[in-house]
Amino acid sequence: MRRVLAFTVAAMTTLTLAAGCDSDSGSPTAQGTSSAVPEISSSGPTGTAAPSAPPSSAAPSTPVAPARKLKVGAKGADVLALQQRLTALGYWNGKADGKFGGTTQQAIFALQKAAGIGRDGTVGPKTRKALDAGVLPKARSTSGRTVEIDLKRQLLMLVQDGRITQVFNTSTGSNEYYESEGETHLADTPRGKFKVSRQIDGWRHAPLGLLWRPKYFNGGIAVHGATSVPPYAASHGCARVSIAAMNWMWKNDALPLKTKVWVY
Repeated sequence: MRRVLAFTVAAMTTLTLAAGCDSDSGSPTAQGTSSAVPEISSSGPTGTAAPSAPPSSAAPSTPVAPARKLKVGAKGADVLALQQRLTALGYWNGKADGKFGGTTQQAIFALQKAAGIGRDGTVGPKTRKALDAGVLPKARSTSGRTVEIDLKRQLLMLVQDGRITQVFNTSTGSNEYYESEGETHLADTPRGKFKVSRQIDGWRHAPLGLLWRPKYFNGGIAVHGATSVPPYAASHGCARVSIAAMNWMWKNDALPLKTKVWVY
């Protein structure tokens, strides 16, 4: 007697499969569900369900590209953000325009000097760290308007009642000997407390070179604009700042006559 075997699918099994979805933090945020029909086996009276698929893992987060090194000639939104950060901290940087020029380089020199790192005028990891940390030198004066010149760090600071309002890169006396009019002199910037005593609104054709809009505070020694302001001591005794910085000081009356000058 021929027997007919009937195989019946008794049930449908519902399986839940996890689906990964990256958020900003890389964590799964949603799950999807699907139904699977068990496979009918010819070897026995009962069907065997297909194994559920393992949960899919979250896709790895995309590595963040390192910030590019910024230097003279760079342009873009990151340069604009750099300039705005420098201005917010107090490093004089002129007008933020998204273009890394000489004025921005001077501000970077000042920041690097304050942070005690290499003075190359470019923005790499160490300089970014100093920016993020908000590195700023400390004033020594506590009252009134004072121009402080830090010879060790080669910084010129405008201070109001103990609070630094602007920081500039400066280049003071090289402390080397030089010859002038048959005599030997030492190119130093004497320490002490002085006052701005006279000024010239224009070029001063001095025996040792050109001084732009000088503000004299100790005999022939002045704060003045120069076409070259390196990140080290290189002058004959004056405190050099950039032409643009000197123009800003005059325009904003930052160093009027009788302003205190403290060189240390």
